[in-house]
Amino acid sequence: MSWDRELGDEPAPAWRDHAPDPLAPIDPGAPVSGHHPPERGRPSPAEAPEQDWHAASRILMPILRPVGSSGTRLSEIDPAALASEGLKTHATPLADDGPAGLVIGYVLRTASFDVLVNADHLLAWGTTPDAVRATAMANLAEWSAGAPWTDEASGHRRLLSSATGDGSDAARILLPEVRARFAAELGVGARVLLGIPERDLLVGGALFAGDEEFAALFAGFVRDHADGADQPVDRRVHEIVGGELVLFEA
Repeated sequence: MSWDRELGDEPAPAWRDHAPDPLAPIDPGAPVSGHHPPERGRPSPAEAPEQDWHAASRILMPILRPVGSSGTRLSEIDPAALASEGLKTHATPLADDGPAGLVIGYVLRTASFDVLVNADHLLAWGTTPDAVRATAMANLAEWSAGAPWTDEASGHRRLLSSATGDGSDAARILLPEVRARFAAELGVGARVLLGIPERDLLVGGALFAGDEEFAALFAGFVRDHADGADQPVDRRVHEIVGGELVLFEA
């Protein structure tokens, strides 16, 4: 059986009724080989954050990664030597030493996902390790200044936490002003316990003398959240001592 298409619904063909004039001016809006020129105002691929430092510097953030996370140590990178290696691939994420053995990584934060920064980004940006660190921490501080806190109390027990879901909650503990806030609000007559079980949770609690039950409950809470997290950071309990983050010892 043959099938005859009904041509009545199709657009009329663009038949020529005369030969084209090869000397006529070229229409600037005409497609070239079937493709139209890019829309004006659309950013060039060369201006994408992966290639352009100006664009990247607006969305560069630090993150905390688990103890033992692999990475290219930012402190060991020689920008001049990196540039001389040409087209070699350096896909391992950049890493710095963090508190209590944790690893600090760097990401380009977009609306839907993060891109781990590696040495190839550093090479494309033409910037320095110090600039990466300083810019990422400045962006974190700016975000943290406007991010909310949750304060909970039950009798003499108190929790202060950050769980915005923006991907930077755990990393807030890298900021001196955040550690100072925990110490000031929870540390009056008490030890300040800290948990960073996952990237989207930072929680602190006031541990008063003789309240061993609270310490056990807090430790269990941190472990449970770390074990069930999509992006876990640390199952251990930490403490703020002298303005720094150290492992908690009962």
